[in-house]
Amino acid sequence: MSARHGDIADSTASRPFAQVDVFTEVPTLGNPVAVVLDGDGLTDEQMAAFARWTNLSETTFLLPPSPEGAAGGADYRLRIFTPGGELPFAGHPTLGSCHAWLEAGGAPRAGDAVVQECGVGLVTIRHESRGAGGSDEESDGDRSGRLAFAAPDLLADEPVPADDLAAIVAALGVPDDAVLDHRVLDNGPGWRVVLLDSADRVAGLAPDWSRLRVEHPDLSVGVAGLYGDDGGPDGAAVEVRGFALAMGIPEDPVTGSLNAVVGQWLVRDGRLPDRYVATQGAALGRAGRVHVERDGSGTVWVGGASVTCVAGTVRL
Repeated sequence: MSARHGDIADSTASRPFAQVDVFTEVPTLGNPVAVVLDGDGLTDEQMAAFARWTNLSETTFLLPPSPEGAAGGADYRLRIFTPGGELPFAGHPTLGSCHAWLEAGGAPRAGDAVVQECGVGLVTIRHESRGAGGSDEESDGDRSGRLAFAAPDLLADEPVPADDLAAIVAALGVPDDAVLDHRVLDNGPGWRVVLLDSADRVAGLAPDWSRLRVEHPDLSVGVAGLYGDDGGPDGAAVEVRGFALAMGIPEDPVTGSLNAVVGQWLVRDGRLPDRYVATQGAALGRAGRVHVERDGSGTVWVGGASVTCVAGTVRL
């Protein structure tokens, strides 16, 4: 081995690693996240390079909490990278990373809730004791095993600017009257969300983002459509799709941050009940199920099942 290759080998460390599929109980039907369970000592450049290498929508790194985070009760600090850069918050990486941390023996400092420190501050993650909008036939083991995060406060909540909206509607290829409402909703990732007139219309979209990428390169677009009174698959209330163009992701399979803002918006406005299930990912061959619940204090919880598909070590 050359000296150069020896130096590279000597500079790497074997770190515990997991790849977790989120918002599903069945491997390969959710949204995967790569989790490096010990990111201590890695530089920003190393984290970003590994995220580009995994080429997943998100790769995370668990670290000890900062002094400020520890003072606030944080159990760990999470850094979240897409192939295009770092995010202050994201939903499925939050749940998948917590799942991996607990599976590796992590224990909350106080009570049963886990407290995650990330770019938006402290995020609480709980074990769900009952299924939000789920079937009465779910097993107790399934319900106790599902994790949910408390949706961060919205940093922006306003109508989509007219020029952005026109570009989005054109890219979606829908008539103007198919758009029932729209909002800019930001919980770390910023979303332009449009509510269409049906879940079927959302499911059938075949967007053309070529013009939008040129004229509005920093937009990420969420689309939601309500099912009718009879509900959707297994009682689902809404179909959601997320096109995280600003993050270099043409379509995200199942998106926690987007479902969080959709829940905060549509539950508040009375279009969705306090407890419901969203479906996402069918267009990509996935079957994500996102459980959303607004509690008595007004906090919106976003949860789902997670399953570890890969466990081992990675050399970084």
